[in-house]
Amino acid sequence: MLSDAYHLAKPDARTTSVIFASPHSGRDYPPAFLQSVALDKAEIRSSEDAFVDLLYGDAPSHGAPLLTARAPRAYLDLNRGPEELDAALIAGVRRVSQNPRVASGLGVVPRVVANGRAIYRGKLSLEEVHHRIATYWRPYHDALQMLIDESHSQFGRAILIDCHSMPHQALENVIQSGNERPDVVLGDRFGASASPAIVEQVEAIFKSAGLKVARNMPFAGAYIAQHYGRPSRRQHTIQVELDRALYMNETTLEPVADFEEVRATLSDVIGQIAEIGRDRQAALAAE
Repeated sequence: MLSDAYHLAKPDARTTSVIFASPHSGRDYPPAFLQSVALDKAEIRSSEDAFVDLLYGDAPSHGAPLLTARAPRAYLDLNRGPEELDAALIAGVRRVSQNPRVASGLGVVPRVVANGRAIYRGKLSLEEVHHRIATYWRPYHDALQMLIDESHSQFGRAILIDCHSMPHQALENVIQSGNERPDVVLGDRFGASASPAIVEQVEAIFKSAGLKVARNMPFAGAYIAQHYGRPSRRQHTIQVELDRALYMNETTLEPVADFEEVRATLSDVIGQIAEIGRDRQAALAAE
């Protein structure tokens, strides 16, 4: 299923309560947007979770849907709430709260990309921002909610794997001396967005694939984990951050030579995670 806002790849038969979604891998850059910004296309793409949609592309073959964004993160951030409006960027918006994401320029319409580089030369109109939210944000989240509702109806619970990537340098200042750099960071908002038992299963699957895993530091999960993660309602969300250096050159924004090997490894991981969502009776008994 293809819309202006997202692509939804469905399996021939839905066999698991697990949903895979990639809100930051969109790369359909509106020409008018590129002409209006202060950065070139390579710089603007530094915010993008490039190729994450391809890495998780085998999800439907394992019985799970895959929802991927089309709009790029620099244009609209689907992992922010629609109320996270940046008064420093948007004309007519009052600064009413001390939201750290918005203050750093990373609201629903970002003001900066990586390393704090400003995207725009001036301010945006509130009308333009509302247009982006209506055209891209709401359809994506409507589709995501539909998938979650389907999981509840068919399987009695929903498990959302929120798929992201992280710059290799993102962990430089948080790795404690003597500790290994993780390949994967799982975010469950310190236990608030997913059952510990499910997070432990997902962590074990990534480790069995030979990947080093950390939890919640420095990425615990943002709007999607916070909004959709409701373990008490049998609705679990785990944010997965994958080190970009494993599969791409972050300077040239090109896949590395062994990209297909990484993708094959992740296909095995996807299959095992999908298995978690198949036993309805065991799931209901455990939660």
